[in-house]
Amino acid sequence: MKVYLIAGEPSGDLLGSRLMRALRKKTGNQVEFFGVGGDTMEAEGLKSLFDISDLAIMGLMEVIPSIPRVLRLLKETVADIEKVHPDVIITIDSWSFSSRVHKILRKKKLGIPQVHYVAPQVWAWKKKRAKTMHNYIDHLLTLLPQEPKYFTPYGLAVDFVGHPVIESDVVHGSAEAFYLQHDVPLDKKVVAILPGSRKTEVTRLLPVFLEAARRLYAQDKDLYFVIPTVKTVSGLVKDMSKNCGVPLVITETEKDRYDAFKASKAAMAASGTVALELAISDVPHIIGYKVSDFTAMLLRRFMHIQFVNLSNILLGREIIPELLQERCVTSNICMYLRELLNRGDLYEKQIGGFRKVREVLGMSEQTPSENAADVIIGIVRDASK
Repeated sequence: MKVYLIAGEPSGDLLGSRLMRALRKKTGNQVEFFGVGGDTMEAEGLKSLFDISDLAIMGLMEVIPSIPRVLRLLKETVADIEKVHPDVIITIDSWSFSSRVHKILRKKKLGIPQVHYVAPQVWAWKKKRAKTMHNYIDHLLTLLPQEPKYFTPYGLAVDFVGHPVIESDVVHGSAEAFYLQHDVPLDKKVVAILPGSRKTEVTRLLPVFLEAARRLYAQDKDLYFVIPTVKTVSGLVKDMSKNCGVPLVITETEKDRYDAFKASKAAMAASGTVALELAISDVPHIIGYKVSDFTAMLLRRFMHIQFVNLSNILLGREIIPELLQERCVTSNICMYLRELLNRGDLYEKQIGGFRKVREVLGMSEQTPSENAADVIIGIVRDASK
């Protein structure tokens, strides 16, 4: 079976690597992979068509200068798909790029099943997108149980397969390993700083997070900071963190990341999947996010949800402070972090909420990736009849 995968950013890369592993298991290794991915997918045997960091762009004002490059990569991707002519095409998240691939392929009428993994958040904004996706893809795999209902009324085949955070090793990290590996004194309280996996996120968030770290450290010399980052932005993170004025370690591997979570007493994080990982790991945290003023104006106009943090959305109430745009300032971050570190009411509310988040996400006999692999194999089998 020839499978063409497209993952445009690190979170999709991780999801893709697990799907590859599951497909190999389910087919007795009778599968061949092609497409676009990052380090973890390449570790599973994918030779990526190009570096996915070229696609890790966020915000309208940030996207505009990158349009010529993205169009070139789009053309290269479609040409490669035509050359490989796989049994199935699976795009993972990154809908802005993925949708353009699907639209071009639809017009070419190649007769190859087109699947998208991770539903666009139509419950948050661009609800009309749910009505049109069936025009471009044949099947959708969702991470959350409430998502299929937004797409099935319009004739799109949808399967809920489960959230990947369930199968990650995030809950198996070792605080002891973190302290020993990085020579952190055992009496220090670790605070994690997670400024995102896109360059635009890091550029906007890391200066604010580091300033908050400096203020917190000025008041409590027992603090020690860690930035678990990824290859796509590690160089930028290291450059921006030089001479930051606080005891700091920067890690890049998944194991170090999860060990750091286990060691952390609190965290400040970019909004996204990482916040759900922190919740699953019982790490009290706040989320912050900043985009350009113009992008923020558009988001305020078109978004239709009360919360942006997935834990808050799943519970229907705010347990994680959401510091967005003008609220994402040092004073607010420090105020909430102090309460979390001192184990005040906010700490207790979060720990209780995290238990309920795990219940909502659920566990089953199979991993989400194995569920997704079953669906993919079924799609290919049906298409070959």
